[in-house]
Amino acid sequence: MSHTTDLGKDRIPILVLKLAIPSMIAQFVTVLYSIIDRMFIGNIPKIGDAALAGVGVCGPIVTLLTSFGTLIGLGGSILMTMRMGAGRKKQAESILAHSFALLVVFSAVLTVLFLVSKRYLLNWFGASPATFPYADSYLTIYTAGTFFALLAIGLNYFITCQGFPAIGMITVLIGAVTNIILDPVFIFVLDMKVAGAAIATVIAQFASCAFAFCFLTGKKIPIKITRLRKKTFSPLIVKKIIGLGISPFLILATDSVIIIVLNTVLQKYGGPKEGDILITCATIVQSYMMLITGPMLGISSGTQAILSYNYGARNIKRVKKAEKYVLILCLCFTTLMFLLSRIVPEYFIRIFTKDALQLQLCTWGIGVFTLMIIPLSFQYVFVDGFTALGRSKTALVLSLWRKGDYMLFTIVLPIFFGAKSAFYAQPLADGIGAVMSTIAFLLIFRKHLEKWEAQP
Repeated sequence: MSHTTDLGKDRIPILVLKLAIPSMIAQFVTVLYSIIDRMFIGNIPKIGDAALAGVGVCGPIVTLLTSFGTLIGLGGSILMTMRMGAGRKKQAESILAHSFALLVVFSAVLTVLFLVSKRYLLNWFGASPATFPYADSYLTIYTAGTFFALLAIGLNYFITCQGFPAIGMITVLIGAVTNIILDPVFIFVLDMKVAGAAIATVIAQFASCAFAFCFLTGKKIPIKITRLRKKTFSPLIVKKIIGLGISPFLILATDSVIIIVLNTVLQKYGGPKEGDILITCATIVQSYMMLITGPMLGISSGTQAILSYNYGARNIKRVKKAEKYVLILCLCFTTLMFLLSRIVPEYFIRIFTKDALQLQLCTWGIGVFTLMIIPLSFQYVFVDGFTALGRSKTALVLSLWRKGDYMLFTIVLPIFFGAKSAFYAQPLADGIGAVMSTIAFLLIFRKHLEKWEAQP
């Protein structure tokens, strides 16, 4: 490779840091897209709270849309990295060509589909008569820019997996800086309010997409984007890409379903007066959680290239060592965030609202949501570890187990303890998910590696 990062030879602790830190920053910056939008929207005079609740309703739909970028990007990059580790460059190039074509097709289809069905989706996701106009305005514009969002997310995985985590970080930073600059201009200066926030986000995503595409077609990258021709199209490659990407896709996609259920439950049990207040609180608390889960995902998924490359090269010792250091890094990060969640949550909340009631409610909500974030490290690291080794079914079962628990608790708890008790679904599911993932890791991970190493 023509760059300094060698996935097969560099010291594992240094390699983990080289990939994890830029990926953490990139994921953190990605989270800023929605947080910055929500921050400015929450401070729009007179309509701030209602507009924020409306954009909160859009949150799971946006997550659902962008999860398709992860489906192709992560699935394709893992498969490509395995081929690179095995020294099969031509196969790696073919995988990237298939992945790019899939991203383009998915972007076009999803744009049309979501624009046609957005009214039904918003009502389903918990929009009230007061919040619907703001949600509709934001989602219409955002969906029109789906093409750029999906390509920016998907292509970035292929930059990082080739040993360019810093470039992957820059891709995201370009979008974030653009968004930060344009948000106040469109929202306040041009007085476009919620629509202005959406326009700023789309332009920012275009900037990220353009940079990623240029880099992946440039001279520095070992595996470049090439045109997929009809005679070279392989349904088998498509099947493998989707098979590896389906687990992280469903993890993100089911987040949307859970938020639907949460918003519906809060609206139902909170009633006409408290329902929108609780949804606004949940929107702010979920934004804070994204500051934790985003970088966690950056650590666990950003380092998958190390596992996949060395797995493809049958260097099992490096795989085991990398998994250990990824877990240590993730535990350090979540411990820090657990402490900060008990010391400084008010400063974060004040970014969105100055309302005294919301301040008190959100402080409590953050405390509840973060009760199990340290054990959650085991879930993230082990699930992504299984995915990196091609065991997507194992990863999927573990992920859906946690999501199923989350949904169950969200529905059941308010029946007995009222609307606010739905917030406890998060830590309960996180704790159970961590235990199940750890058990699966101890029973399966080592045996899988030993079996692979023994194969001729």
